[in-house]
Amino acid sequence: MLIDYLPVLIITGVASFMAAAALFVSFLLRPNNPYREKNTPWECGMDPVGDANTGHTRIPFFIIAILFIVFDVETLFLFPWAALLPDKGISVFIFIEMFIFIAVLALGLVYAWVKGALEWV
Repeated sequence: MLIDYLPVLIITGVASFMAAAALFVSFLLRPNNPYREKNTPWECGMDPVGDANTGHTRIPFFIIAILFIVFDVETLFLFPWAALLPDKGISVFIFIEMFIFIAVLALGLVYAWVKGALEWV
């Protein structure tokens, strides 16, 4: 019975060996020339100001990120619906349900827009 898992074990071993070999070869071939500017947190040439752990991030950044995730998930829900639409393999109930889903998300977007969540002031 355990012999059935032998192909999985072989693939896992080959994948692990290839990953370890790629890391080892990149360790051998990489350039190693650290200097002061390269060792700074940002390589843009500007010295960092303040402590990164106590810095404040503005709330609109997080609101935009959450809105992006919401509309990205909306795309995941709409893709199967759009793929079935040309075949007419969906019922009227599913068609109406997806328009309700789009309307709720559009209402949320309008609410965020009215509240000023999309402005970078």
